[in-house]
Amino acid sequence: MLRSTAKKGFTLIELLIVVVIIGILAAVAIPKFANTKERAARSSAVQDLRNLVTQQEGHFAQFNRYAATANAANPCTPAANQICFAQSPGNTGLTITPTADSTSGFNAVIVFPGTAANRTCGVFVGGGAIPTVPGLGTGGTWQEGVPRCSQ
Repeated sequence: MLRSTAKKGFTLIELLIVVVIIGILAAVAIPKFANTKERAARSSAVQDLRNLVTQQEGHFAQFNRYAATANAANPCTPAANQICFAQSPGNTGLTITPTADSTSGFNAVIVFPGTAANRTCGVFVGGGAIPTVPGLGTGGTWQEGVPRCSQ
């Protein structure tokens, strides 16, 4: 019976190559993951604004005016100038600005988390002014009831 004197295992060069390949894969994957988190936060803010528009329309049907504030309490009883609405976790700075008479429209702005500053989305309905969203201004392709976000 012959025995082999060669040792089995990986050489240092082979291990270094594997480590380098894993490092390259991680360098590609980590930025993609960060971008996905930011897109999810942006989608959450857009959905919050869509839900807010729906809440405001229901409030208008009941009180014949748009609300100026949102109450996040649970349970909540809507009042003539307040809707029951809680923004998604992480989103902050919800601001609702109805028109002067509160009957012809409103706009709303919400801030969402992200790596860059001024991550903001806005929406307007009816005679509400186009909201100020950093990077978008008040011109361009704003459409009533459709949220737009800074880039």
